Amino acid sequence: MSKNAENVSVGKPAVAGAVFNAPAGTSLPTSTSASLNSAFNDLGYVSEDGVTNSTSLTAEQIKAWGGDVVAVPQTEKVSTVKLKLIEATNTDVLGAYFGTANVSGTLQTGITVNVNAKEIPESAWVIDTILRGGTAQRLVIPRGKISELGDVVYKDNEVIGYELTLTCLPDSSGNAQYIYTKAPAST
Repeated sequence: MSKNAENVSVGKPAVAGAVFNAPAGTSLPTSTSASLNSAFNDLGYVSEDGVTNSTSLTAEQIKAWGGDVVAVPQTEKVSTVKLKLIEATNTDVLGAYFGTANVSGTLQTGITVNVNAKEIPESAWVIDTILRGGTAQRLVIPRGKISELGDVVYKDNEVIGYELTLTCLPDSSGNAQYIYTKAPAST
């Protein structure tokens, strides 16, 4: 296969919104152009670090008598997504970070966040990215469970951000993520 620089790309957020979440069980898009269910909330701006999609794999080396490695079965495979939401007064952002049941009010009437040990439920996530030449890429996470929360920093020269790590759990088909990619229509 020959090299093709046209296949090299960077990921930019979609202009109409890039990160969305909805309650688990919400119907999911199955293409880059499918409309999102109205239950999805637009979580606004993400920090300049963007979104990090990681997959880790653990395998066990099985050795035969004499020391030869004869098999390497996979024992674990985990997908995570890490991002920092930076719209500090967006109630959907606060709900994603603290749990929607812990956030009430509006900016106009006053927002109240209850910080407690209640478990944050799983939710569905969609991340829309634009690649080189206008190619759309959509990451769909049917069952995202927040497994880590970053510090919220209040500082003169830094935006307030809500960093979270999602562990992507398998759906009924055994898939933790779906990635859809499609070039723009020819003009």
